[in-house]
Amino acid sequence: MISLKGAGVRLRPASPDDAEARFSLGTDADISRMFGVSQSDVKPITRDAAEEWAQGQAQNPYAWMIELEQRLIGEIKLHSLNFQDRRASMAVAIYDPALLGKGLGSEAIRLLLQHAFTELKLHRIGIRVLAYNERAIRAYQKCGFVVEGRERETAFVDGKWHDDLMMGLLSTEFQGWLRSKVRS
Repeated sequence: MISLKGAGVRLRPASPDDAEARFSLGTDADISRMFGVSQSDVKPITRDAAEEWAQGQAQNPYAWMIELEQRLIGEIKLHSLNFQDRRASMAVAIYDPALLGKGLGSEAIRLLLQHAFTELKLHRIGIRVLAYNERAIRAYQKCGFVVEGRERETAFVDGKWHDDLMMGLLSTEFQGWLRSKVRS
């Protein structure tokens, strides 16, 4: 697996050695809520959980660690790959709350999309996001994703039901988006 380098972040293959860095990032309640975890269910990450996480990521050939200045800040991966239909789903996380809203996740997404659509020859990338996760939705839209549908009341978080949005991006749309960015 290869590393992918952008102006600010680098995506590199996951390693079992990432456990300590993941443990150091801890668990942020607000970030956990964006993944559908109720505040009462948020638990501090343990060393064992960090080691299990790192092992799992290292075994996934489509998982990358997001690094900023050689420091692990998050992860991004493709899952549910179907090479016959040339599609996959994507997941991304920035674990340091001080780094949210700075465009780092968007840059990581663009790097992954470029790789997925050119090197892996995928045609479609999909993502699910809780409808209240407005920061993530803006980042996905900034990268060209469009809302394709809404699944009603799929997550029970903090005592209330919340919808999921299904978003998608086609390789042709991404290439058009890239061309528009080059012109501007």
